[in-house]
Parts: sequence; structure tokens; C-alpha cells
Amino acid sequence: MKSIKILSLFTLIAALSGMSQPVSAFMNRARTSISANGYLVDLGPVFSETEQEITPHSGFDRPGDKNLKAHTQFKFMIPAIGIDKLNTAIRSSPYMPIGLPPISGFGYETPASLACVYNLATPSPGCNPNIVTTPATGGSKVIAIVVAYHYRFAKDDLTAFSTQFGLPLPTATNFQVVYANGLRPSTDPWGWEVEAALDLQWAHAMAPNAKLILVEAASASWTHIMIAITRASALVAKAGGGEVSMSFGGTESPGETAYESRFKTPKVVYLAASGNEAGTSFPCVSPNVVCVGGTTLRRHPTSKALLQEIAWIDGGGGISPNYVRPAYQNAISKIVGSNRGVPDVSLAADPRTGGWIFYTSSDDIDDSYWLTVGGTSWATATFAGIVNSAKHFYTSSVTELKTIYAGIGNKKNFRNISAGYCGEYVGWSATANPQWDFCTGVGSSLGKLGK
Repeated sequence: MKSIKILSLFTLIAALSGMSQPVSAFMNRARTSISANGYLVDLGPVFSETEQEITPHSGFDRPGDKNLKAHTQFKFMIPAIGIDKLNTAIRSSPYMPIGLPPISGFGYETPASLACVYNLATPSPGCNPNIVTTPATGGSKVIAIVVAYHYRFAKDDLTAFSTQFGLPLPTATNFQVVYANGLRPSTDPWGWEVEAALDLQWAHAMAPNAKLILVEAASASWTHIMIAITRASALVAKAGGGEVSMSFGGTESPGETAYESRFKTPKVVYLAASGNEAGTSFPCVSPNVVCVGGTTLRRHPTSKALLQEIAWIDGGGGISPNYVRPAYQNAISKIVGSNRGVPDVSLAADPRTGGWIFYTSSDDIDDSYWLTVGGTSWATATFAGIVNSAKHFYTSSVTELKTIYAGIGNKKNFRNISAGYCGEYVGWSATANPQWDFCTGVGSSLGKLGK
């Protein structure tokens, strides 16, 4: 069946997923509230009908939060027609082609287009998201997604996303939600909820046959986040191995090295986001964590064909002041010096060419949205899925990192990113030689080799 009527689709989703009520029709409103200091604290009465890139309230280190709380690493991309008109167009469209985006004509990424870009599916010239429909097919064992707060509609939204893009539907066997401290956390609409939606849906897109476990911390405090990481690690190890994806971060502090034992559980590979601004971010800088940075996928304005992958100007990177250079980075010692350099690898992160997600707000079940988002959160979840699909299931992140750095310059393993800039004062450059830099690390992923 190539197409399904939209309203009938969500009745079908309700039946297949066992949800208590069907995902509603798309929003006819949104909510926004911006505080006096400029932080977006809610998305509120209406999005502006102009193109805009928005960092959510959960994405800032506010005064008083530094060194105490983690923050999300995603950004919204609002198309020029606005979210209201975008979703109205989706709602009024008579059919929803399976595998294609919910509305055609945009250059935003689908599971099939990103699988095409990163050689996880049959190659297609330009990897146009409005044309390609073949997603990745790999994955096994477990990917644990660590987030803060509770995501009420995690399974429902993953079902909608999977149905749209022709992926396996979540079931009691391949999907699980775990409360890290045993009690259901409070919710964080338009912040950590969206982070969880992004991480789940895109890890699933790259490793559709892996089991997903969403581990929810009681709050974004580092104390609660570490409890969740420990719980996630135990679950992955018990399942025989896999990945713990951590699409969050915070400003570095001297005390961060005390958490290293949390990233050393045998049979677990840890991945984290490098951040969406200049500089380094914890836990990405840990030598026991794969640090995932960001790139920009340049697409032709008219044809939407892929033109080039370059460094994302807002991607995090640099030298950690708190960690010495690990042995697997000895080959780049002339670049990083005596301390840990990040990122290790980079993938699509620029929200200007972001990826589609489906999201239902917990504070109003009538608010269901197709959104486009980006940030190194997206890159982290994507790479977690790719590493899982590679099926090596190494005993530690260090073994994974040794494999990655052994592949520097291997064009079958990584795409060298030789254009673009990032960093403070846009001072770092993506370079062709040597083939590691502070914007993109060893480059972007190609296929399953060297992962």
C-alpha cells in the first residue's frame, strides 16, 4: 500500500500501538513565551510565519544552572511558511506516501535520505528526501536513550514516525520506558520531551531492528542524570551489549572527572553530543565517551539534491581543560597537544536542513506536530544507530574509539569534511589534511565499516 488517508492513518496507528486514544489531528495553534532575558521558555501562542531557528528553554545554561544541570542539544527549525501553515498543509493533503516526508517540496531529512547520505541504504543520486524511500535495515541488541523528565507519548509518537517512514512499529518487545529512580518523573513539554522524541525516532531510523530503552531521569540535575546513566548501562549490559546515547551536555568543570566510572560499564559504548555552540561540553569530552559533532548537508534550493557535506558552524569542539589526551588520539597529538580533543566524528546536525520528527505535547493531547529539528543531539542519536548497526558491540567506548581513529583517512569508513568553519570567532576550519579537525573530528560516517 503506497498511500493512506491521513485521518484513517491515525486510527490505524491507535489500533496497532494499543494507545488509549488515537493521536489527534494536527495542531491549529502553538504556544510561545519568551522571558525577559531572552530564553524561550515555551512555544507559544503562535510561531512567527517566517523562517527561524529556535533553541528551546531546555537548551540553555542559565545563571545558577552551571555545573549543576544538563541541557538539551537540539534546535527547532521553523520553515518560512510557519508551523501552523506547514501542519495545515499536511492535514489537508489527501494522502500520506509511506517512506516520504509528511509534506513534499522541502529539503529536510527523512530516514531514507539520511540512510542514503551515510551509505546505509541503496545509493541514489542526490539522496533527495522527496524521492528516496528505502531506510536502513540494520540493528540488534539494545540502544538506551537517556533523557530527563517523562515523555508521555513516547510510544505513540514513535509509532506515528515509524508508520510514516516504513519502519518497524514499537511493541512491548522492542520498546521500553524505564524510570531511573523507580518513580515516574514530571514532564517538560517542548523541551526534554522533544529531545526524547528526536533521540528515539532517529536512533530507530538508523537501527530499526534494535530494541530501544528510554531511561528517564527524575530531573536534569547531574545527580539524577548520573543515576539514569547507571541504570541504562546495567540494562544494556544485561541485554548482551549495545549503546547508551546521551544527547545532552553542560559546561565543563573540574569536578566532571569524578563521574568517569559511570562510562566504564563492560559491553557498553557511550555516545554524547558535542554541543550547539563554540567550545567543549561534558560528558562528550570524557575519554570514555564517543563525542559526536555536527555537519551541514547542503542541498540545492530547487532540486533538493545533496550538494556537499560541510562543517556546521555552530557545532561544538575544542580541547578539554580537564582530560589528558587518550592514547587513541596519539596520532593527532600535534593538533590537540597533551589534552583530549573533540569531536571524534560528526554527522548531520544543522537545523536548517534538519530531520523530521513527530511530537505530541504532554500538556495538551490535541497538540500533535510534524517538526523539523537539528543539533548535535540529532547527530548523536543517528550515530548511535549506525554504531549499533555495525554489530561489533565492543566491550567499551575506548575500543570503539580506537577503531574510529584507526580509520583516519580511510575513505571507505569516513567522509573527510574539508570545508566549513566552527568555534569561537569561527576560528576552527574543517581541513583536508590532516584528516582530523576541531569541527568534525575524523569526518562523517560512511557505511558500517570502522565503527
